[in-house]
Amino acid sequence: MASIRSKLTTAYAAALIASMTLFAVALWAARGASVDREVQRYVFAQADITSRIIRQAAAAGEPVTVVPDSLVGPMLSPSLRTALDVLPDYVLVLDARGRLLYASVRARQLDPADLGALVDAARRLTSSEVGAVLTLTHEQVLLAGRVGAEPDVPVERVVVGASTNPSVVSRRELLGTIVAVAPFILALSVSAAYIIAGRAFRPVDQIINEVEAITDGRSLHRRLPVDDAGDEMARLSSTLNAMIARLETSFGALRRFTADASHELKTPLTVLRADVERAMSTAGSPNDQLVALEEALHETRRMADLVDSLLTLARADEGRFDLHREPVPLEPLVREVFETALILGEDAGLGVSLPIIEPATVLGDRTRLRQLLLNLVTNAIKYTPRGGRVELAMTVRDHVATVAVRDTGIGISAADLPYIFDRFWRADRARSRAAERGGFGLGLAISQYIAQAHGGTLTVHSRLGRGSTFTVTLPVADEGAPRVPPAVTDAA
Repeated sequence: MASIRSKLTTAYAAALIASMTLFAVALWAARGASVDREVQRYVFAQADITSRIIRQAAAAGEPVTVVPDSLVGPMLSPSLRTALDVLPDYVLVLDARGRLLYASVRARQLDPADLGALVDAARRLTSSEVGAVLTLTHEQVLLAGRVGAEPDVPVERVVVGASTNPSVVSRRELLGTIVAVAPFILALSVSAAYIIAGRAFRPVDQIINEVEAITDGRSLHRRLPVDDAGDEMARLSSTLNAMIARLETSFGALRRFTADASHELKTPLTVLRADVERAMSTAGSPNDQLVALEEALHETRRMADLVDSLLTLARADEGRFDLHREPVPLEPLVREVFETALILGEDAGLGVSLPIIEPATVLGDRTRLRQLLLNLVTNAIKYTPRGGRVELAMTVRDHVATVAVRDTGIGISAADLPYIFDRFWRADRARSRAAERGGFGLGLAISQYIAQAHGGTLTVHSRLGRGSTFTVTLPVADEGAPRVPPAVTDAA
C-alpha cells in the first residue's frame, strides 16, 4: 500500500507535469505569435520601402514604367528595377489592371507555377493591412502590401512576401529547449517534494509509533509529546491525548463496572446456591425447605432487578433508551409518588410532606418519570433515620418544572458528591448500614439518564449529617398552562 508521502509526491509530480505542459504550450504559442508579428512588420516595412522608392522616382520626374515592345507590355524602368533588385524578398509591383510590372530577383527564381500562384495571391490582396499566407513548393510565404493608386504614379499595388521559416524555426528551438530542460526540472522538483514530504510527515511517523505503543488498557496512562509550535501536528497530538485520556477514563470505569457487577452477582448467587442445596437436603423439614426456597426466590428477584437495571443502562449507553413521549401532567404524577412516599415513610417512622405543587405538563414517558421520582423518594426514605422528615416540592418558573426531594438524613460528604451518579457507587459504609437492605448503586445513574433523556437535569446538594436535596428540572411542554395557588399536603 502506497504511503501518503508517495501519494503526495505522485500528485505533485502530476500537477507539475500538467502545469509545465500548459506553460510550455502557452509559451510556444506566444513565441510563435511574436515571431509572426515580427515577420508581418518586416513585410510591411519592405512594402513601404518599395512604395517610397517608386514615389521618389516619380517625384524626381523619372519615368516609372516603360514599354519595351508591344508583346511584353509595360514594366518598371531599368533604374527602378536596379534599385529594387537589392531587396532580398519576394517583391511584386502591379498596375491598376493587375499586370505585373516588376518581380524581384527571388521571385524570378521561382518556377512558373509558384510565380503564377504568387502573382494571383497578390492580385487578390484587397487591403493594405491584411496579410495572406501562401504555400509554395518549398516554403510558406507571408504576403502583405500597400494597395491604392498614387497620383501620377502608374502603380496600383506593391506586394511583398517573406518566408515564415523563422517562425517555424523559433517554435522548434523553443520546443527542443523545453524537451531538453523539462526532465531535469521535473526530476529535481519531484526529489525535493519527496524530501520535503518526508520531513513534513516525520512527526506523523513519531505519532504513529507512539500510538502503536499504546496497545491495551494498561498503556493508556502514556501521552504523546506536544510541541510548542502550535501547528497541525501539535493540535493533532493534543487531540489524541484528550482522546486517550477519555479512553483511560472509560477503561477504568469499565473495569470498575465489571468488578462491581461481578461482586454484586457473586453474593446473591452464593446465597441462592446455598438455599437450593438446603431445600434439596432430605434431612430438613418441609418448613425449612419452604424458607430456603423463599430466600432463593428473594435473591432471584434481586438478581432480576440488577440485570434489568444493567440492561437499562446498556440501552442508554447505546442511545436506545426507550421513551414513549406524550404530554404528561406532572401534578397528578407527583401526588401519586407522594402517596407512595407516605406509606413508605409511615413504616420507617418518617414525616413526609408536599408543601408546594404547581401544575405543569411535560412531553415524556410517564412510566420513566414515575421511576425517576420513586428512586429519589425511596433513597431519601432509606437514608433518613427514624424521626426525620422527607419533603417533596414542585414549582414552575420560566417554563421549567422543578421537582425537589429533600431529606434530613445522614447526607453525603463533599468528597463523595462527584461520584454520586456513578454506577455501583454507594457512599460510605454508614449509608449502606443505614438501610435495611442495601441497593445496587444503580438507581441514581438510571435516574440521571431518565432526566437527561427528557431534556432535563438531575442535581444534588448535600451536607454530611444534615440531609440531601435532589433537584429534577424538566422543560414544560404546555407553556400556556394556567398557574394556580400552591397546594399544600402534609403528613407525619
